[in-house]
Amino acid sequence: MAADLVFLKLGGSVITDKSSPETAREDVVRRLAQEIRQALAETEGLQLVIGHGSGSFGHSVAHRYRTHSGVVDDHSWYGLAGTSRAAARLNRLVTDWLFEAGLPVISFQPSASARCCARRLVRLEVEPLRRALAGGLIPIVYGDVAMDTEQGFAIISTEQIFSYLVAPLGAGRIVLAGIVDGVYTADPLQQPGAAHRLGHITPRNWPDVRTLLGGSHAVDVTGGMLSKVEAMVDLVSRHPDLTVTVVSGAIPGRVQQVLLGDTAAGTRISNDAGA
Repeated sequence: MAADLVFLKLGGSVITDKSSPETAREDVVRRLAQEIRQALAETEGLQLVIGHGSGSFGHSVAHRYRTHSGVVDDHSWYGLAGTSRAAARLNRLVTDWLFEAGLPVISFQPSASARCCARRLVRLEVEPLRRALAGGLIPIVYGDVAMDTEQGFAIISTEQIFSYLVAPLGAGRIVLAGIVDGVYTADPLQQPGAAHRLGHITPRNWPDVRTLLGGSHAVDVTGGMLSKVEAMVDLVSRHPDLTVTVVSGAIPGRVQQVLLGDTAAGTRISNDAGA
């Protein structure tokens, strides 16, 4: 793999209006595409795998049918199909807008090869992504559904997919671009006066940090901020050389800034006990 392979997630809270079903923010995605393109132009050896959340597309359908819980009633399989369809619709839009910006993106549908056991992703085909990277392309993955040996099917988040791919692809950095500029002690959208940004999270200080975090401020069947950060803390514990940065994709220039190596923006999650 490249000297600097970065996994970049465009969060559903940024690329969609999560309060309005199936509403994509085209202007935001097109701006982010330009930031990504500029960062690639300025950084020799930088390669990307892009992932994105489902936002108001997949999450609203999944919430209605309780898709995260698997087979719960006679409508569950229909809900699975609807969730898959919604997630794929958003992926098509994002892929088109990034491609139209001149980025050589190619979409990989996770559910085509993903397998879960008790909601845990245990299998995903990696070789096609590896070959795409070798050919100079930018693979795109996204939050999707997957068959599950315990509950019939499950939802897999972009974070789960990234966690699975870190080792086989050799990623050194993960950038999670959400609606807020890092991890805060309270929801900055609902309690701006009480919310303080955390600059650095490590496995060592995580027990204290965990008590400060809550869930997402909108419907999110993958668990909100707490579960996302917890997954990333576990990931850097298992991969000590990995660094995760949580930033805002809503702030113009921020994603480009972090892709270019800025370590002061947002919240950094790493195994390093230093500041």
